[in-house]
Amino acid sequence: MIRRLIYLTFAAIMLTGVVIAQDVAVRSDHPDEYVVVKGDTLWDISGRFLDKPWQWPSIWHANPQIENPHLIYPGDVISLVYVDGVPQLRLRRGGADTVRLSPSIRVTDRDAIQAIPFSAIEPFVRDIRVLSPSEFEALPYIVTNDDQHLNATYGDKTFGRGLNAEVGQEFVIARLNSIYDLFGKPPEIRRVEPKEHWKQVPNVWNRNQEIFNTVEPWDRRPKDPIGYELVETSRVRVVKAGEISVLEIIRDRTEVKPGDYILPVSDMGYENTFYPSAMETIPEGLRVLATSAQRAGVGPFQIVSINAGTKQGVKPGNVFSAFREGQMVKDRTGYRWGSFSKEAEVRLPAEYDGTLMIFRTFDDISYGMVLGGDRAVMEYDMLRHPDERL
Repeated sequence: MIRRLIYLTFAAIMLTGVVIAQDVAVRSDHPDEYVVVKGDTLWDISGRFLDKPWQWPSIWHANPQIENPHLIYPGDVISLVYVDGVPQLRLRRGGADTVRLSPSIRVTDRDAIQAIPFSAIEPFVRDIRVLSPSEFEALPYIVTNDDQHLNATYGDKTFGRGLNAEVGQEFVIARLNSIYDLFGKPPEIRRVEPKEHWKQVPNVWNRNQEIFNTVEPWDRRPKDPIGYELVETSRVRVVKAGEISVLEIIRDRTEVKPGDYILPVSDMGYENTFYPSAMETIPEGLRVLATSAQRAGVGPFQIVSINAGTKQGVKPGNVFSAFREGQMVKDRTGYRWGSFSKEAEVRLPAEYDGTLMIFRTFDDISYGMVLGGDRAVMEYDMLRHPDERL
């Protein structure tokens, strides 16, 4: 059963107890000390001291002589010091001796500050699954609700087909949210909305020809699906098993509808410990597939999906800079010297939008949180090494 709360743990990377921070850039305006307040995150605190907050494991160290690393609580004082020319962050608690800092969070220490706001990613680590085509096609589904109601909620009965189960077993009810498929040449992953959004537009009156024309929009149906994104809506318990199983809704986040899918209750094994890191080699063509705000773009603590996962070597904790492709503009000046035609077009350089960190990975798709930047992160943004900002 999926745990109700999962805290992200940011531990230190240790080489004989000390990490050499040769390439860490300290902010010129960093405070000498900072007092932790409720609502802070480890990323925010690191950003007060470092130009690149993702590099904090290089200077936040675990004390190898302390069995349980110290947690960070509101009221703790963090200071930056130099040891043999190398910056280190240290922690002081209410007059206690200074100790080496280990930004660690555990479920039992609920008053400690979080690495990033867990409430913002909780639905994406708990409620979302991305299934392969073969897994998706084999799913049992809801045939109808009691009395053939369109919607069913907590305490109602619903009916599932294709479910091989025993009385008393519990299952997840999930709804198809997105389809990821390969499209174009060379093929690229794209996000497609569920089937009800692919319908043909009805006849439209053409005033010039005084006839009705059938408008057929661009066919967005998946040609080569690689993954199906489902979002949990409810939990059910089997009260009668059979070819058509009778299910009682025992928990709901939203209503159950005919056509919803039935999945086993399972802890999917997502990470609860990871380090902010950069990939050694960024996969070619890596980009943002979708954002939680769709075309409007997203800012800090909002969610994006990207077109790579474990098959491409993406891991929880990987950090990327998102860049928006530069616009194509006409060069109306260069032709004067005979070097360009009057209609020549040039592409402006890509511009930095923001920084994001991956927190959940599947085979070919991953989900990340935007942690800051200059402007909204958009669909189709290109992803680069987190050190790139210009």
